[in-house]
Amino acid sequence: MADTKYIFVTGGVSSSLGKGIIAASLAKLLQARGYKLTIQKLDPYINIDPGTLNPYEHGECFVTEDGAETDLDLGHYERFLNVNTSQANNVTTGKIYQNVIDKERRGDFLGKTVQVVPHITNEIKERIQILGQDNKYDIVITEIGGTVGDIESLPYIEAVRQLKWELGEHNALVIHLTLIPYLSAAKELKTKPTQHSVKTLMESGISPEILVCRTEHEINDDIRNKLALFCNVKKEAVIQSIDAASIYEVPGLMAEEGLDTITLKKLNLKDDVVPDLEKWNFFVDKLKNATEEISIGLVGKYVDLQDSYKSILESFIHAGAYNDVKVNVVWINSEETEHNEAIFKNLDGLLVAPGFGERGIEGKIAAVEFARTHKVPFLGICLGLQMAVIEFSRNVLMLAEANSEEMDPNTLHPVIGLMKDQKDLKQMGGTMRLGAWDCELQPNSKLAKIYGKTSISERHRHRYEVNNKYVEDLEKNGMLCTGRNPQTGLVETIELKDHPWFIGVQYHPEYKSTVATPHPLFLSFIEAAKKFHK
Repeated sequence: MADTKYIFVTGGVSSSLGKGIIAASLAKLLQARGYKLTIQKLDPYINIDPGTLNPYEHGECFVTEDGAETDLDLGHYERFLNVNTSQANNVTTGKIYQNVIDKERRGDFLGKTVQVVPHITNEIKERIQILGQDNKYDIVITEIGGTVGDIESLPYIEAVRQLKWELGEHNALVIHLTLIPYLSAAKELKTKPTQHSVKTLMESGISPEILVCRTEHEINDDIRNKLALFCNVKKEAVIQSIDAASIYEVPGLMAEEGLDTITLKKLNLKDDVVPDLEKWNFFVDKLKNATEEISIGLVGKYVDLQDSYKSILESFIHAGAYNDVKVNVVWINSEETEHNEAIFKNLDGLLVAPGFGERGIEGKIAAVEFARTHKVPFLGICLGLQMAVIEFSRNVLMLAEANSEEMDPNTLHPVIGLMKDQKDLKQMGGTMRLGAWDCELQPNSKLAKIYGKTSISERHRHRYEVNNKYVEDLEKNGMLCTGRNPQTGLVETIELKDHPWFIGVQYHPEYKSTVATPHPLFLSFIEAAKKFHK
């Protein structure tokens, strides 16, 4: 194919309708027909990236192979497509304006007045097309964050209008995701909010070719005809997106509705291949028909917003399906676990989650101690590994004041410390150890057996490290540091010698778990929890 086609996914009526899931589901269906795709997210907020945002504000910060701190929707893109995303797949208003201002300061605009149109919109168009420049992809799907009508979204909508005009017929289309609310008092679905949403979009010069309608109830022909008439779309382009038990059922539902078929027709692309969804459907079938249930305690301090741990939750789903178990996640607030052992009983495994700052730390340490002393399968991720090292240092090495320099800069025993190149940093955003780093595993370690190899690469997002001065004492007493970064010598993994399954990793394995390739660490952890349950 000579030229890349572009699909834009906008949202109306309400936020949180699932634009990312619809974009990923359509991409999955087109990928299953042999097309090469990628998805990008345009976020209208002025932050440069989500790296400095509180998880309660924005949910999880997802990290790509090349070290970009991005929106959690990129996690969905990777999990559905099994294709890595990059810096180019997430763009924010902050990045757009920063780049335009940098150009103005350099004199790139030759003294012209810098304006939203054309300078900001040109920058947005450039960022949209960057993924299609080398013809690596047949189709680029661009999800535009926010809701149509939001003041901060206007430059993006204008950029899409211009691009549609510039690219010409059959080279770009707009899919508008909207809500069809059900009024229980009247016992009917209402189309008026969708009509207003499309009208708002049309006022900006864009007429969507496809409507995807989120609904709790089936949409009948009368409603489809009404939406088609008043929203200026074909009836076949009114797609129902009914609530599903799992996001992984959505591609199948979209296939039944013909979303991929109408998309190919609108883009003038071949529709002569039946989507190959055999592996996907195998996974969904296993997910629906799990024969057992296990309970995993997730210990964290952002548990009131489950999106804060989105990739971990999805990794549990992947690993659970392939272990024929349904994983029930028991949310444990780490600020409520100290001196409260009863909260950990009846669990088949414990995961101490990533995080930053000293709040809830003692509760995480208490969770580690329970898992270690009661032989409960344990996985510590990032800060979870660090808590495991602190707990072991305090209760086994008898270093009562062992701590992390993050929590206590003056601790007598800084078993977790700050790397030299991190000590003088003044800026917080984008300055951690980020993205893919190599790790060499000891040949006979539990981790090497889990991975089936000794050389691995995993994604990082952290600032503090295990202090190598304490490694010898840790290992003498049974905490083995079995994984190291070959360039820096920094500890990447720990495991306990006399425990059936106790592992901590400095990296984030959850970022690399997908439907097609569940992460081996999660597969092994859930398998161990299943055995413990019996």
